[in-house]
Amino acid sequence: MFDPYLRNPSFVFLYILLIQIQFQLSFSSQDMLILSLKTQLIPSGSVPRSPNKLPFHHNVSLTVSLTVGTPPQNVSMVLDTGSELSWLNCNKTRYNYPNSFDPNRSSSYNPVPCSSPTCTNGTQDFNIPASCDANNLCHATLSYADASSSEGNLASDNFFIGSSELPGLVFGCMDSTFSSNPGEDSKTTGLMGMNRGSLSFISQMGFPKFSYCISGIDFSGLLLLGDANLTWLAPLNYTPLIQISTPLPYFDRVAYTVQLEGIRVSDKLLPLPKSAFEPDHTGAGQTMVDSGTQFTFLLGPAYSALKTEFLNQTTNILKVLEDQSFAFQGAMDLCYRVPLNQSTLPELPSVSMVFRGAEMTVTSERLLYRVPGEVRGSDGVHCLTFGNSDLLGVEAYVIGHHHQQNVWMEFDLENSRIGLAQVRCDLAGQRFGVAS
Repeated sequence: MFDPYLRNPSFVFLYILLIQIQFQLSFSSQDMLILSLKTQLIPSGSVPRSPNKLPFHHNVSLTVSLTVGTPPQNVSMVLDTGSELSWLNCNKTRYNYPNSFDPNRSSSYNPVPCSSPTCTNGTQDFNIPASCDANNLCHATLSYADASSSEGNLASDNFFIGSSELPGLVFGCMDSTFSSNPGEDSKTTGLMGMNRGSLSFISQMGFPKFSYCISGIDFSGLLLLGDANLTWLAPLNYTPLIQISTPLPYFDRVAYTVQLEGIRVSDKLLPLPKSAFEPDHTGAGQTMVDSGTQFTFLLGPAYSALKTEFLNQTTNILKVLEDQSFAFQGAMDLCYRVPLNQSTLPELPSVSMVFRGAEMTVTSERLLYRVPGEVRGSDGVHCLTFGNSDLLGVEAYVIGHHHQQNVWMEFDLENSRIGLAQVRCDLAGQRFGVAS
């Protein structure tokens, strides 16, 4: 998840997609696991995010319920394609904290020594390097711009999904947390990292690929681990993952990075040079596909060009919000006034993101987002679901999950590519018997 630099202390509700196990898991690369996705309202800020993330609080997140340890303990983890280290909250002293993992109750729990290659080599892509604590154990720290922090030891234990066991999975056992919202941070046990790093959950599981499909109707859908080989699915268009072997200060080497080559509004290609979409010598300007971020964010020049053209093409069909001081979530400043009694939006120009070898087209209701609680007279406020990365101090393009609705998203780790196909995700779920 390309997630918050800042976390809003206000009590805001967000949708969480719950993954419910439907089939037994096998770890053979020839098999696959299908899981259904459903929605639930929980308070914002339930899980701390790593510090290189965007401040979104109304986002749909993927969470998985499973068991860890011997004997097994129930945990709930946010599925995050933008993070590497999976972690559980292991604080045993906090009252009214039911969703925690107690390592003392697990006979299979093993802390990782700081001399271990897992600590010395496996953590090289962490934002904050792992260190050695007073007991010579590998120590990991997560910190946040609002002074929140979480830290603990790397460890391994047995994870169980359904009746199948994944032995010796490395994760962070976080036993010290400081937060401005301790009540809200108690809603889930931890986070499941799913990026390309060597210690991510998907890397340790050894699956060659995974896919997900989120419905545009109610955010139900499915997650599939393994090789789908679905004959009924429309042919996928693949875009290669961009890899830069040299460490650069602003380039996340283990993110799912693709090459954005252009943006169209209806049939008009925005007048932007190729260089506007390419990372510079520092690595700034990469394009990341992130299921953990809600909306899509563009660097300043691209955002300005999109804003200008979208305004031009909606002049006669939408009423612009004339409020220079308003920017939804600090980065989305193209907003409109829509009558509260208007149930549907007018026909809008589509916005297509053109990648190398593939496209993602955003249409109709996915283009505008009704801002909760914002009313101007008899009008609600709707903002364009593309934001300006520059306003957040983020040097990257981020493709969020809001624009991935009704798109089959395949993350092909084996062949270093992402496949896309337009599909009715609610119908895809029905084919697997996991429809909501």
